[in-house]
Amino acid sequence: MTASLVEYLVDFCGIESNYTDAWGKPAEINPSTKQKLLAVMGYQVENPEILALQVDDLANKSWLSPLNPVQVVRTNQALQIALRLPIELVTDEYSVKVMTEQGDILSHNIIPTDGQLANVCHIQDIEFQEYIIDLPFDLPLGYHALSLVIDEDELATMRLIIAPTACYKPAPLQNGEKLWGLSVQLYCLRSETNWGVGDFTDLSYLTEQAAQRGADFIGLNPIHALYPANPDICSPYGPSSRRWLNFIYIDVTKLDGYFQDTVQNIVNQTSFQSKLSAVREVEHLDYKTVSELKLQTLAAVFDYQNEQYLTKNSKINKTFKAFVKEGGESLQTLAVYDVLQESLANQDKPNWGWPVFPTEFSDFSNPKVKSFAKKNAKRVKFYLWLQWQAALQLEQANAVAIKHKMQIGLYRDLAVGVSEGSAEVWGNKELYCTDASVGAPPDVLGPLGQTWGLPPMDPEKLYEQKYQPIIDLFDTNMHATGALRIDHVMALLRLWWVPKGDSAKAGGYVYYPVDDLLGILALESHRHQSLVIGEDLGTVPDEIRAKLADNGVYSYRVFFFEQAKDGGFYSPAHYPEQSMSTLTTHDMPTLSGFWHCDDLELGKDLGLYPTEDILQSLYTSRHKDKQAILDSLVGHHSLPQNISPDVNYVGMTQELNFAMQVHMAAGSSELLSLQLEDWLEMDKPVNVPGTFNEYPNWRRKLTRNLQDIFSDASLNHLAANLTETRKKVSV
Repeated sequence: MTASLVEYLVDFCGIESNYTDAWGKPAEINPSTKQKLLAVMGYQVENPEILALQVDDLANKSWLSPLNPVQVVRTNQALQIALRLPIELVTDEYSVKVMTEQGDILSHNIIPTDGQLANVCHIQDIEFQEYIIDLPFDLPLGYHALSLVIDEDELATMRLIIAPTACYKPAPLQNGEKLWGLSVQLYCLRSETNWGVGDFTDLSYLTEQAAQRGADFIGLNPIHALYPANPDICSPYGPSSRRWLNFIYIDVTKLDGYFQDTVQNIVNQTSFQSKLSAVREVEHLDYKTVSELKLQTLAAVFDYQNEQYLTKNSKINKTFKAFVKEGGESLQTLAVYDVLQESLANQDKPNWGWPVFPTEFSDFSNPKVKSFAKKNAKRVKFYLWLQWQAALQLEQANAVAIKHKMQIGLYRDLAVGVSEGSAEVWGNKELYCTDASVGAPPDVLGPLGQTWGLPPMDPEKLYEQKYQPIIDLFDTNMHATGALRIDHVMALLRLWWVPKGDSAKAGGYVYYPVDDLLGILALESHRHQSLVIGEDLGTVPDEIRAKLADNGVYSYRVFFFEQAKDGGFYSPAHYPEQSMSTLTTHDMPTLSGFWHCDDLELGKDLGLYPTEDILQSLYTSRHKDKQAILDSLVGHHSLPQNISPDVNYVGMTQELNFAMQVHMAAGSSELLSLQLEDWLEMDKPVNVPGTFNEYPNWRRKLTRNLQDIFSDASLNHLAANLTETRKKVSV
């Protein structure tokens, strides 16, 4: 009995029993893992009686709801809805009303039995019938509200989403142009003016300078909100909220009120200036001190603006209030969370995240949280104001891209999830399965698999919430940009769930409503005129790559991963046109680091390799790979004649570095992204996967100021070559 119930739930909940691993071999999910995943979703697998009741409730739930919570329809599909009613009601006449997003109201009368009978079910001796109903409406793209009405009574409602067939593609790409741009970790940027961390003013300067040299986009790391009260938790891929921004990127000096005496008295103190000089000079970003300096100054600027504008009936206050209103509960949740975490930290109480908050503060909806927010209203307002200022400065940077006619402009990176102790989970616990973590099964780069500490969304709860959390994510992350890169884009199809306490290899795949999510992605892409890039590395089923391509999502091709079975490297001229190509990524060594095996030496020092034999095999493999790279460069006439084709005589030089970048520019990918680290011939990585405190991940700065980079004749010559090469391969 229990076994059959478990198998029913496994199928209903989208838990995969079999998959193909990274080596192309069939793999099977352990039955105990499937039970653990069901337990994570809230099913009482250890209690047969309760489990049977849960399955009955689940089976009956949809039948007792006349309409689905939400339906996504593409413009090339027939407009149909499923309608479920007791048999005695299926011959009555009903009115289907649609209120469009634009405010129009459309109506159509139906009798369910005129539709197509799709299914029948009996619940407590009552027969229910499901009919497929055709609707004659020609609806515009958008989010519409559909209701079922009888005798003026509203019987049921649903969200109806009309989506385009594919994501937005800018006209230059449709016309065959091939573009290039730079990818950066924003916090890594050095400049003559920033406060020890790259900021939005640096981004504006970088955008302007790159545009003037032929670049058509600037790619950013995730700039999601982190933890102001816990600044050393700095991974951009483990944020507190993916909807909001990291305040640390605000350029304080550009704010109205910065030059007021109350603010200048703070920043001109000897101790302040000493700390400011120190954080500018250090090689690794000092998040704690930078956050301390910025929050202290920002609070003083806020006090000025609050008194001058935000407590009066001013135009600025009206704009601020409109921003807060549009941000809704999500913005309030983040602001209250930040103040609460800050308050606990100031009292030296456990504060890393809501799991260690006092019980009365463990959930955003708790009455004590509302009382706390009211008592600390001004500080909550301050954190709301920080988000407003960050949004304004990001918009200003995007305006620079538009002014300089970049074909794409800024592109943001959407992290795959939020961390367990995040504000996003705190505000919507029902959506997240906090007893599991997102990760990856064993693959070539991670033989033991990976666990990322990010609770997955429950697909069923996401559906019940009418996909609003996903809509909000795509909407906010496409704002003020020309493209969105989705990290681990396979998450739209499936995610590797790892039950808390288990090893990553003991996880299993859980499927998501990929067609619906891609429809929403396409809709938001067109609304924002934002191109979409999907990071499709790792264990990628063929079905998702084909589906992504059909939906207009650009593939992500990394040169070092594009190898044939014989070890040779594919020519970039053979990459899919609908792709973004790159030499390396933030999780990999730089070009120089790869060539000189610095990553292997670093891995040895960090204890990442269990045995010397494993390390030596990696050295041997790297030597072969470098020779294969040279062979590829020679075969495509990309290797300068004065560089030997024999790897035994070739170190990484600026000439070889630049030659490889131009080699990529001659490829067929419509988009080419290059890292500033490789322009600067840097050898240290920004992140070493599999490490936490062993290496200063997400802290390593660039070696040179932005102002120096764009006054370098050799780099300007490289940019000119990239631009010319891209033009030559454009159709």
